Amino acid sequence: MDTKVYSLDRRISDRIRLEREIRGWSLSELAERSGVSRTMIHKIERADSSPTATLLARLAGAFGLTMSSLIARAEMSQGRLSRREDQPVWRDPQSGYLRRHISPMSEQPLDLVEVELPAGTEVPIPAAAYAFHRRWIWVTQGSLTFVEGSETHILGEGDCLELGSPQDCVFRNASGEPCTYAVILLKTSAT
Repeated sequence: MDTKVYSLDRRISDRIRLEREIRGWSLSELAERSGVSRTMIHKIERADSSPTATLLARLAGAFGLTMSSLIARAEMSQGRLSRREDQPVWRDPQSGYLRRHISPMSEQPLDLVEVELPAGTEVPIPAAAYAFHRRWIWVTQGSLTFVEGSETHILGEGDCLELGSPQDCVFRNASGEPCTYAVILLKTSAT
């Protein structure tokens, strides 16, 4: 495993514990709010288990954050310039989904994330991960099937979709080639 990715996994574990403790929540309370088992949260906080994208989204949603915000808080790099080699990268241990936080950590209401979704994989994300945010998906390479509630969108290279109200969704790459897309998140409420 890439040392940089492992280091971020450890910082994400620490950040999840810190976010829980800041709110004065027990493991049981976070489990109830997120729908993630108390045992799994304990394993994640101890870095005994790396969370999947779905679990990370559920935990972030329980905190009123997006995955981008949670990962950015774990990385805590500041400044107006975000160099590629310094951008936080996280790999979903289940799907191999590679997520890079591109935008600099700041108080601005925008997060820009690049995702590489391997061929033949899908990542479900719960609606709670997108509360209080407007979102766009911009495919930069390959094709993406995006399921938003009961609606399915097929996006090709260069296509950009503005998402509607938060719903459970699935990012799916049904092709034989990797798909790369950007997720642009605009915060509509302080998190």
